[in-house]
Amino acid sequence: MLKIYNSLTRQKEVFKPLQEGKVNMYVCGMTVYDLCHVGHARVMVVFDVVTRYLRALGYDVTYVRNITDIDDKIIKRAAENGESILALTEHYIDEMHKDADALGVLRPDIEPKATESMTEILAMIETLISKGLAYKADNGDVYYDVSQFNGYGKLSGRNIEDLRAGERIAVNEAKTDPLDFVLWKAAKAGEPAWESPWGDGRPGWHIECSAMSAHCLGEQFDIHGGGQDLQFPHHENEIAQSEGAHGCQSVNYWMHNGFVRIDDEKMSKSLGNFFTVREVLEQYPAEAIRYFILSSHYRSPLNYAEDQLEQAKAALTRFYTTLRDVDTTQKVNWQDDEEFGGRFKAAMDDDFNTALALSVMADVRQAINKAREQAQSEAVAYLAGLLSSFGDVLGLFQQDADKFLTGDSSSEQLAVDIDSLVAERNQARADKNWARADEIRDQLTEMGIVLEDAAGKTSWRRL
Repeated sequence: MLKIYNSLTRQKEVFKPLQEGKVNMYVCGMTVYDLCHVGHARVMVVFDVVTRYLRALGYDVTYVRNITDIDDKIIKRAAENGESILALTEHYIDEMHKDADALGVLRPDIEPKATESMTEILAMIETLISKGLAYKADNGDVYYDVSQFNGYGKLSGRNIEDLRAGERIAVNEAKTDPLDFVLWKAAKAGEPAWESPWGDGRPGWHIECSAMSAHCLGEQFDIHGGGQDLQFPHHENEIAQSEGAHGCQSVNYWMHNGFVRIDDEKMSKSLGNFFTVREVLEQYPAEAIRYFILSSHYRSPLNYAEDQLEQAKAALTRFYTTLRDVDTTQKVNWQDDEEFGGRFKAAMDDDFNTALALSVMADVRQAINKAREQAQSEAVAYLAGLLSSFGDVLGLFQQDADKFLTGDSSSEQLAVDIDSLVAERNQARADKNWARADEIRDQLTEMGIVLEDAAGKTSWRRL
């Protein structure tokens, strides 16, 4: 029985979708003005696994992840680059997809853009104004009137008076309450604008997600996800907008993944400890990055450090080494396996505990190695199929074991040379020329190649 930690109620709850057998999920996506960083990678991987697991349980999942393609940062970056906003956003949407594909993240079923959702955004703002929940200010902006929404602060657990005391109204703002937030920004010279009943302008950030989620999934849907940094004010404001407009609870389960830290410090551009996915991919295999993300529970802080990535790479290498020379195409229905399958399901049913699920998979790996030592070929085949099926749920072991271990060599000749050296070493060992055999091993080690002698056969992999 799947239980999900609901950020709204601050407890784990048995998952019951609004419609039997059907799950609708919305996740806040990227603001596309730069390359994705490791925080974005965590969001993408976490909710990719949520989607995969729900589908493995038999649910028909509609996964929506939006794109914010109009924003102050986007306008500023396009001006700095001397290019159009469309050119900038289309470029970084393509780059985002490249990063997601590399990390084994499945494309969402629907990927709406803010600029293509103006009809829905304008309609929702008009509804909020008509209900007395929003107003047009003297400067032309339209604001949400927080004082008119009962329950503001319920997601973040913050007291509205404490919030109000900590806020200030900027000189250029015309809102009546420090907590009021903008729904529509009046047009400024040189900025893109759309027509509206309140004058030309563009939407505020918060209204975009309320309008797009309702348009794609309806006024009520099952799961809304995103990073912990979005819980307040973005998701708090979404609740105010959506529930204010529709008059009902919009989301049943709110899910938030934890922060990413760099060497135990908060990730920040100002601290110079900010890494893009592309930078990390230059140093580590994409699947090792995915494994690293899944090695911690999604709600826990994730500490990005080189030793953590190395450990993830080493663990993944152990799995691929075990799966080498084994037929993994014969999948096993893991839900029928009482021992390992039962433990795997228990881990994933406990709020998607991928860290515990990986430990179950490590036990399967050890069982495969033991069965191989005992020449139990049928057991090896079954357990390998089981491990591969677990991997499908987590998006792991998606490539050929040999290719992962030996690398996608840019030079086929290099692989041929390595094979030749391995063959020469094998002959030296057969001739009991141990000095030459050790010399070749040292030469390969200097090349970053690890030799593994097992069952009368020598295989190699990259460090």
